[in-house]
Amino acid sequence: MVRVAIYYRVSTVDQSVAGQIAELRKYAKRRKFKIAGEYVDQCSGAARKRPQLDEMMADVRQRKADVVLVWAFDRFARSTSHLVSTLEELQSVGVDFISYKQQIDTSTAAGKLTFTVLAAIAEFEREMIRERVKTGMANAKKAGTKSGNPIGRPKISAAKQSRIRLMRRDGVSYAEIAKRLGLGKSCVFRYANA
Repeated sequence: MVRVAIYYRVSTVDQSVAGQIAELRKYAKRRKFKIAGEYVDQCSGAARKRPQLDEMMADVRQRKADVVLVWAFDRFARSTSHLVSTLEELQSVGVDFISYKQQIDTSTAAGKLTFTVLAAIAEFEREMIRERVKTGMANAKKAGTKSGNPIGRPKISAAKQSRIRLMRRDGVSYAEIAKRLGLGKSCVFRYANA
């Protein structure tokens, strides 16, 4: 029997997943799938942290399911690239993907074709971004050499770098160091762990 992991998501606590649950359970029953797990997140689609999605993906990596079933792409992935990378990961562990609303099923020829097209679009988007960044950096470099403005991340003094490391050794948080020194947290983290 095919084991299915079902993922549900709503954007706010005011919304209900009841409709998704009822429909996807009926779908699983029609397909004679055994429900291996159900995962529900209540958060924005753009949220980076989705505990239940992370848990489901961990279970899938351990092959606790043969298929992942979702209501729709937008309930599942943050972006096209997130969708494609997740589908690639599922494919690499031999797990199929079904989007109920879009009627996409990667176990079928049509579903595989759709996945291939999505992957090509995502690759095209990445290449376009890469080209824009390269062009922008080249233009900025030309402008930077004329005006004396440096390109890339601004450097901080050796003294500030030393203060960051000393403050971290004294147990000061990254956020507090950033606040005291007027730096970004990622900058503090980078130099504290250099």
